[in-house]
Amino acid sequence: MEARENAAATLFSLSVVDENKVTIGASGAIAFLVDLLRDGTLRGKKDAATALFNLSIYQGNKPRAVRAGVVPELINLLLDRSTGMIDEALAILAILATHQEGRVAIGQAEAIPVLVDLIKSGSPRNKENAAAVLLALINNDHAHLATTCQLHAIEPLTELAHTGTPRARRKANALLDYLIEQ
Repeated sequence: MEARENAAATLFSLSVVDENKVTIGASGAIAFLVDLLRDGTLRGKKDAATALFNLSIYQGNKPRAVRAGVVPELINLLLDRSTGMIDEALAILAILATHQEGRVAIGQAEAIPVLVDLIKSGSPRNKENAAAVLLALINNDHAHLATTCQLHAIEPLTELAHTGTPRARRKANALLDYLIEQ
């Protein structure tokens, strides 16, 4: 396990360089990082998450991460708050939600109730990223929009639209526009 975690730390360092994102993604290392995200120690999970975040910035790595099963592992991190990795998980989900395969996988993982809960009770950064992911989901799927309505998301989104970070306010207002139109 220690060797795997050291490898993840190395990949994290290498993944900062844009040219390396393509090479690392093509090497099959993303599946290794997803496994470590699931099975590693907290240090290993954090290094794997940071590497996955960096790698997922490159558009070609987004479907690789999704196919490697990263979305269910990220949802598990959101549900297990004891890991303290909510920021990391939401940041990766926000990047993956910009890709069609990412949106499909996030929707299939039934993430909407978790996202709405984080908009209600998360940190300012959690609320911002949860709103970004939720907006990507409902912008492309009427079923997700209906689910969001059923979860009574209007009240916490209205609060976020008034009290959130500038980005969170923009996302919340866009979400409210969709929800009110429904």
